[in-house]
Amino acid sequence: MTVESFKIPGWHGELVTECRPSNLAATVARLADPGAARETIHWGRNYLYSLDLETESGPLEVVVKQFRNQGWRARWRRHFEGSKAQKSWRVARYMAERGLSTPEPLLLIESDEPDGPSLFVSRRVSGGFESRYFFRALNAGDEAEKFPLVDVDELLGSLGRSLRRMHEAGIWHRDVSVGNLIVSYANGDRPDIYIVDLNRARIGQPLGVQRRTRDLCRLRIFKPEHQDTFLRAYWGERSHGFSFKRGLYRLYHEAFLLRNRAKAWLRSPFSGLRPRHAYAHIPPAPENAATRDRVAWDHLSDQPHQHASRLQRAGVRLADVGAHARELSACVAALPRIGRRYRQLRSASRAIEVPLTGIGVALRPWPEAPEALLDALEELGLRRVLIRLHPWADRHDEEESLARELVARGYELAFTLPQDRQLVRDTGRWRAALDELAERFTPLGRYFQIGQAINRSKWGLWRYDEYETLLAAAREAFAPYPDARLLGPAVIDFELYATAAVLNMRWRAGLKLDGVASLLYVDRRGAPENRQLGLDTVAKVTLLKAIADTARNSAAESWITEVNWPLWQGPHSPAGRGVSVDEETQADYLVRFYLLALGSGMVDRIYWWQLVARGYGLVEPGQDGRLRRRPSHRALATLAHVLLGARFVGALPTPAGAMLYDFRDPGDRRWVVGWSSTGPQRLELPAHPVEARSRDGAQEPPPARNEVELSGSPRYFALDD
Repeated sequence: MTVESFKIPGWHGELVTECRPSNLAATVARLADPGAARETIHWGRNYLYSLDLETESGPLEVVVKQFRNQGWRARWRRHFEGSKAQKSWRVARYMAERGLSTPEPLLLIESDEPDGPSLFVSRRVSGGFESRYFFRALNAGDEAEKFPLVDVDELLGSLGRSLRRMHEAGIWHRDVSVGNLIVSYANGDRPDIYIVDLNRARIGQPLGVQRRTRDLCRLRIFKPEHQDTFLRAYWGERSHGFSFKRGLYRLYHEAFLLRNRAKAWLRSPFSGLRPRHAYAHIPPAPENAATRDRVAWDHLSDQPHQHASRLQRAGVRLADVGAHARELSACVAALPRIGRRYRQLRSASRAIEVPLTGIGVALRPWPEAPEALLDALEELGLRRVLIRLHPWADRHDEEESLARELVARGYELAFTLPQDRQLVRDTGRWRAALDELAERFTPLGRYFQIGQAINRSKWGLWRYDEYETLLAAAREAFAPYPDARLLGPAVIDFELYATAAVLNMRWRAGLKLDGVASLLYVDRRGAPENRQLGLDTVAKVTLLKAIADTARNSAAESWITEVNWPLWQGPHSPAGRGVSVDEETQADYLVRFYLLALGSGMVDRIYWWQLVARGYGLVEPGQDGRLRRRPSHRALATLAHVLLGARFVGALPTPAGAMLYDFRDPGDRRWVVGWSSTGPQRLELPAHPVEARSRDGAQEPPPARNEVELSGSPRYFALDD
């Protein structure tokens, strides 16, 4: 393996000569961009993602570990000790030269900036999985189901022998964990073990029993019989003093677990006070920017990033205390009539059937594959689309081209007009942008949401009276177009007190919205049936309708123009790990939210944000330009194909946690949709089902009797009436 050094503008490092790409500068820029990733493997203190490395001999799938060097400690250590990527590179080469199993090191890339990232690039292990997933299953007792090809004793023995060889080569890993051991069966029935995460390792250290045991004790192997199998493979079946070594291991193992629990307990009260660093791909705040202006655009999650610290933001809020007092007084004054209207809506008996016509999806142009975008949209079968425009952009040709194509195909369009901090500060520029957008897009659609997430400072608004100024300029810009309907204020999350405040403040005479638009993330941490402050989805949209009905500054129409359940896809996810779900759960929640909210009769439209996005979209873009349909895409398509235009008759009586929603489709055929949010339940339908479909539209054999089994995934039943 021949290694050579390189230096290009902004970067320097080393690479394996045989893997040198034809265009090194372009390749390094791509490797350093998490947005180019094929898959996000881990996203936390450091970033781990895979992509294809184009070399002169062909493509290689590689894993990039990107280390951040933010903060004075990281910069100091990098300067005097070398970066973590450099340490990983050195140890990986040392292991490879001695025939020890670690993913083949290919490139070391260092930013020339003192706080720029460092990258360690290695070949991806074919068919590998982190041993942590096996040990989780082993400790839970379901390893046979999840890993049917893995022999427990054989794997434990391979782990022990691999770590023994590492220690005998003079390598003290210092961070051996089940997440840092990759298992692969690509070469046969016996497992190959690859040791990763080498940046803490030390080479040439004398390793006695104590240091070896400190490495081994970090593995989360809990059952005594499994520990013995692992230790005998490491020390040897007839090892001298095995009882002592086993006792020392168990002592260190318990001490390690206790220390981890203590660290978590000590950190939790202060987690909100720790400084947060921006992801490496996010541009820095504008130079010398004031606290209110420390915002940059995050192109991976398609939203702004707030660089201002919590303390800085608190200082701004304190300076604006007078404005916030006026906002609070407007909300408090409106509460009595909102409460009365809410009680009326909740207590009113259902006298009318609710048409299910408000199913929509939001999107942005996808210039990489515009036809693929249109194909994915057509497959959904719905006709309402919301397009987000960017008033701060210089050109809107792609948005206009997409809108014209959609109108030609018969879609009804609505548009979102978000703000940024520069437009909030420069209302003349905001007005000029809206003049252009009104002229170009009013022939294509009537509905325009003015503003975006006005209760989040990263979107540029710090006080609600700033929104009044934006809306007044919008009214003037759209005045020549009498058919245009302006909606707002686009408060995000379940913070309807903010909606109540804005819609009941004293605005200038004649200034009013034509409807209420909300970005209602009901509960990112769980199911749409979950309660916050005692309110589930139906109660929340009813409260929102009560605010709209009693608002001084708006008509009563209520739209939800943005909702999704984010997925854990690192920088592409708009929310953190704790509020993300898997793809199957996202699909379940999508259908249930649409049914609950639209079935309430309190919401006119709901738009999923958005069609194409990695961290939350219905489809995921691939590196080849293709769009992979997620389960949520199939789920929304099924909902639209079965129930779009149907009439919701009412909810049938069910036990707690189960729902049966009764519909009549446009042909007057009876459909019942059922699910359970509290685990499997068997329920009896009111008539015999003659057709059954899964959440994703798959035809299922209709039950022989009226009794059906429900789970968290909604099922559709056509009944014989």
